[in-house]
Amino acid sequence: MEQAITQDQKLVVQKTVFGILFAISFSHLLNDMIQSIITSVYPLLKQHFSLNFTQIGLITFTFQVTASLLQPIVGFFTDRKPRPYSLAIGMSITLAGVLMLSRAPNFIAILGAVAMMGIGSSIFHPESSRLAHVASGGKKGVAQSIFQLGGNAGSAIGPLLVALIVAPYGQHYIIWFTAAALLGIVILSKVGQWYKAHLSLRAGKPTVKADVSNNLSRKKVITSLIVLLLLIFSKFFYLASMTNYFTFFLIGKFHISIQQSQFYLFIFLAAIAAGTLIGGFMGDRFGRKYVIWFSILGVAPFTLLLPYTDLFWTITLAVIIGIILSSAFSAIVVYAHELVPGKVGMVSGLFFGLAFGMGGLGSALLGKLADSTSIFYVFKVCAFLPLIGIITGFLPNIEGKKN
Repeated sequence: MEQAITQDQKLVVQKTVFGILFAISFSHLLNDMIQSIITSVYPLLKQHFSLNFTQIGLITFTFQVTASLLQPIVGFFTDRKPRPYSLAIGMSITLAGVLMLSRAPNFIAILGAVAMMGIGSSIFHPESSRLAHVASGGKKGVAQSIFQLGGNAGSAIGPLLVALIVAPYGQHYIIWFTAAALLGIVILSKVGQWYKAHLSLRAGKPTVKADVSNNLSRKKVITSLIVLLLLIFSKFFYLASMTNYFTFFLIGKFHISIQQSQFYLFIFLAAIAAGTLIGGFMGDRFGRKYVIWFSILGVAPFTLLLPYTDLFWTITLAVIIGIILSSAFSAIVVYAHELVPGKVGMVSGLFFGLAFGMGGLGSALLGKLADSTSIFYVFKVCAFLPLIGIITGFLPNIEGKKN
């Protein structure tokens, strides 16, 4: 009997459940595809409601602040009391937000709709990240990258679908995205059943403790977390300029159509999806600290060049930037998990929340800057943000030497 328990203990901790990882990743794809509607329809909303760049920034700010403020709270709560069906509930709230956005008659109604979508996101991300950790079987970087790949792929597909479905026909056609939300609810309900069974197994048997101490002092842990948060600021402030204003930059500089700009935004976001997966594998292989360093600081030469090139090289540089810059986030999240063992939900909520918060704050401030100067000036200023990556040198090497 003792032998059987030992085997169960090992399976709970060591087995990588790829079926669950891919289900969570696909749900992440659906969730972030729906969320990408918001930024993708900006040119349409700007034209239809006569919005300025400051109002565009406030839409993103409202969505991402509602998403960011609740995430650490949700993560802290579910660390103590996991809720297997909270993911399906979060997707249901997102569904309500999509319905509201498709029928929003004015700017205030748009803010209410995106706030609802933000609440849904705040419930989804911390617990789904924890599930990726639970199902990883020790392959934390790969698991987090599979999870992130779904989200980034969804963010890339969203603008393409908006260009095909919404842009030619108008705001009301956003309602077609409710089908994705309904599919997500079904999948996440099934995932919730697996998670509930997994929690019952852990409750019924003593399990091997998967997280171990990193032997760092409290001061060193706090300093390292501050460094990671500054790197998140650098990464997501720059991404805010690209995801929210890249289409306007391309339209203004190269005089292309809205649909063409959405296609180029799709190319950039697809590069982010590819870079996310690459970063997870590289982090497990060579060490997350070095991936973080290369990803943030290494992208600087390309961001500095982008505002001054022709259309071909602008898109080429955007692809390079997307691949390199996106490789950091999975590494940052897993590195933070190892800094604070046993607090996966809270740490995930903090970093996902900060990512959303920085994106929202960046969008609002950059929108105001664009109104007072120009969209081209915004891209010239943001080009210097990756230089902050030099502070990665202050992070301790908590993983040891990689083979």
